[in-house]
Amino acid sequence: MLKVAIVGCGKIADSHAAQIGRIPNCEIVAVCDREELMARQLQERFPIGACFSDVTEMLWVSRPDVVHITTPPQSHYAIARQCLAHGSHVYVEKPFTITTLQAEELLAFAQARGLKVTVGHDDQFSHVARRMRDLVASGYLGGAPLHLESHYGYELSGSYARAFISDDKHWLRQLPGGLLQNVISHGLARVAEFFTAGSPRVIAYGFISPALRRLGETEIIDELRVILSDGDQTTAYFTFSSQMRPMLHQLRLYGPKNGLLLDEDQQTLIRLDGNRLKSYAEKFVPPVRFARQYVENVGTNLRTFFARDFHMKSGMKFLIESFYRSVSDGAPLPVRYEEILMVSRIMDEIFDQVAKPFGNRIIGEREEMSLQWWQAANCR
Repeated sequence: MLKVAIVGCGKIADSHAAQIGRIPNCEIVAVCDREELMARQLQERFPIGACFSDVTEMLWVSRPDVVHITTPPQSHYAIARQCLAHGSHVYVEKPFTITTLQAEELLAFAQARGLKVTVGHDDQFSHVARRMRDLVASGYLGGAPLHLESHYGYELSGSYARAFISDDKHWLRQLPGGLLQNVISHGLARVAEFFTAGSPRVIAYGFISPALRRLGETEIIDELRVILSDGDQTTAYFTFSSQMRPMLHQLRLYGPKNGLLLDEDQQTLIRLDGNRLKSYAEKFVPPVRFARQYVENVGTNLRTFFARDFHMKSGMKFLIESFYRSVSDGAPLPVRYEEILMVSRIMDEIFDQVAKPFGNRIIGEREEMSLQWWQAANCR
């Protein structure tokens, strides 16, 4: 029986507690938050043994095998290192750490102590993402992906937006990448899974949307466009937007033979046939094929729904369960450390490029290329 603890008892902790409760042979023995009332409310709503307001006390008293860290990102490194030093494996919510240096040090520390770490990229383990991975592994693309396009939309309205817009000291503003740092790792992880170079080339352009400017925002970037290159083998586009509609959470993969379209919101996976039909057949046959595939996706989703495994956080459950098997049975880690580090390096590079307006700093080679690309795109 794995003993599990959760540090940080905000909204996302509810999802962790709920999914851990679905997994056999584990038990949440403790929750911890520096605001004791937050820890107590989580303890009372779930079958949890104890609550604490101090991490050190929790570790010594409850002695958890695994600790889930669901605090604001600034504290991830320090808390994870403390838990590892105490002998606990750690599941760290995204973003993994604030910098790549922190990520490298944390993973090295875990390996030196024979402990395991994972990151909360649960979108990578939804039903449709696993179906996509199986199809790629079967050779459907005809080889390694040549190009990927990852879209990650974000709903920036209501109380959440007002909270950080009206609060100059909001924790989100203290992140080097602001809003972007708290969100974009999900979309970048989809790309990193298929890249092989440890440090892909990055060209990034970020800006504050007119909608956010009308609310008086002058610092938080909520629109991002990125070009990524994995040497001469694979390229990718990444788009993050709070304003673009429809709000997409999609991944397109293009191989030497065929392509795939994954839609996370609709939980659909569409095969894109690389062969073109002759004459007018190209105008009529592909739409019929697409329609049939969408009907097949409906059937797949219905079967999963009636099997009671179609809940909104099924990807998180699969990720947690896979991590626990790695801890208890020695199974492979669900997220390779190379992917964790690659996402961190890409994010560092993005934030370095979009941190200041081009006019307020010396423009380097990458930034100059980024500016030229963006100007050309907007002059068409």
